[in-house]
Amino acid sequence: MNVLQAGLKKVRDLLPGIGLSLVVDFGYCSFPTQIPIVRLESIKMAHSHNGLKSNALRLRATERRLILLIGDFLMGGISLLIALYLWAARDQWLRFSWEFLNQRAPFWFWFLPLFWMVLLIELYDIRRASRRKDTIQGILIAAAVGFILYLLVFFVSNPDSLPRRGVAIFIISSIILTFAWRLIFIRVFTTSLFMRRVLIVGAGRQGRELCRILHEFNPMPFHLVGLVDDDLTKHHTNSEGYPVLGPADCIETLIRERLITDIIFSISGEINPELLGVLLRVQEGGVELTTMPIVYEELLGRVPIFLLQSDWILRSFVDQRTIGVFYEGIKRMMDIIGGLVGTLILLICAPLVSILILLETGRPVLFTQSRLGKNGQKYTIIKFRTMLQTVSEKFSLPRAATAGDTRVTRIGRFLRKSHLDELPQFFNVLSGEMSLVGPRAEQSELVDLYQFKIPFYRARLLVKPGLTGWAQVNYGYAATVEETASKLEYDLFYIKHRNFLLDFVILVRTFSTVVGLKGQ
Repeated sequence: MNVLQAGLKKVRDLLPGIGLSLVVDFGYCSFPTQIPIVRLESIKMAHSHNGLKSNALRLRATERRLILLIGDFLMGGISLLIALYLWAARDQWLRFSWEFLNQRAPFWFWFLPLFWMVLLIELYDIRRASRRKDTIQGILIAAAVGFILYLLVFFVSNPDSLPRRGVAIFIISSIILTFAWRLIFIRVFTTSLFMRRVLIVGAGRQGRELCRILHEFNPMPFHLVGLVDDDLTKHHTNSEGYPVLGPADCIETLIRERLITDIIFSISGEINPELLGVLLRVQEGGVELTTMPIVYEELLGRVPIFLLQSDWILRSFVDQRTIGVFYEGIKRMMDIIGGLVGTLILLICAPLVSILILLETGRPVLFTQSRLGKNGQKYTIIKFRTMLQTVSEKFSLPRAATAGDTRVTRIGRFLRKSHLDELPQFFNVLSGEMSLVGPRAEQSELVDLYQFKIPFYRARLLVKPGLTGWAQVNYGYAATVEETASKLEYDLFYIKHRNFLLDFVILVRTFSTVVGLKGQ
């Protein structure tokens, strides 16, 4: 019998994972022996294989954004064909033919799909793209901005040089087709089938904050399965409605059983070697590993200043400054070009704006104030006056403007909503004291106050202040220390990630804010 057992063991080792029935013959009798259908390793392999299949459809944010880009480009291309066909079909000259395409369609007409995608740039934020209300609003704003820009070009160009019918058909077709495509995207690609399955390691301060953020998200960016933590008192409890499933040593089991695709590491203290080994193993197995601050930035476009170590600013910004020489040079060229264009607009608008201010509240028309620029250098900002000036306020401590500020005049309210009060600052841009894009310039007294209450506050002085910025397009007025801290998180995100694309997105969003009179 020992020989039999040894033989069966050898067969199992040679044929793992195969179901096999053998008839064992001892000469005087025979009986069937069933080798186990699958071994433990085979079970793990099969489960892992099925998991890979089910996880293949779970899309990352970058993959969702790529799907949006492809879909919008296709809708723009179809709209272009519709515009060309209907434009030619109503034309008694050539009809829809190769001669028509060569002789009537200007070269820029073929780039309308790309221009349409540029106008939709706000809707490539996955959070916005997943909400129907934001999608409808974004498409309508894109259409309005495109129509206004076309009118501007139409009135300064030669008569009959622009295909009015073709552009009108393209805009209408793009609105309808893009709206239909975006609704399909919301209906299909935000379902649980395409969502990543996430496990948070650490149910402490960082883990709880991330759960709080996710609890307020609609729709969810991914499916949070739960958390793990070695603190026994947290087991079988909830963090903002998400369960703490057990200790960290059950991570590999949870990955197999719950089909986890991503792990978010949210422990701010020391990590024990055993946990580090587990995380490295699961990462080698295909599970994506990231940290809570990075996820915070991706979800909110902000930096979690209250969850970072004190040396974060050195680790994040020192390397960033060494690679920005080319970027800073090109950005300065763009500031000069933008400053010249803005100054031209200022010269056109200044007479009317000045008259309106004088009629309502008298002199002065301009408002000047000392602000802190890059590296804490003081300079004088210039704006159209939008507030009442009283003798008592001239000698009082500086205070930030707030939403619904009673000091704002009626004309000032319109100037702020349209951002026309900012036009004189183009002189500051041309002089190099400011940039088109950057953090909002602040008074030195307020900087001195906030730097002792908000971590990393003076880090916003590492770059030039801007006419517009990431915080300005994402956040309104900050009247309290807590709101100022939230606004700083946007500023630090911009400083950390600044590049040409981000600057372009900010400028486009600012333009849509101006057109929609959404300033404050």
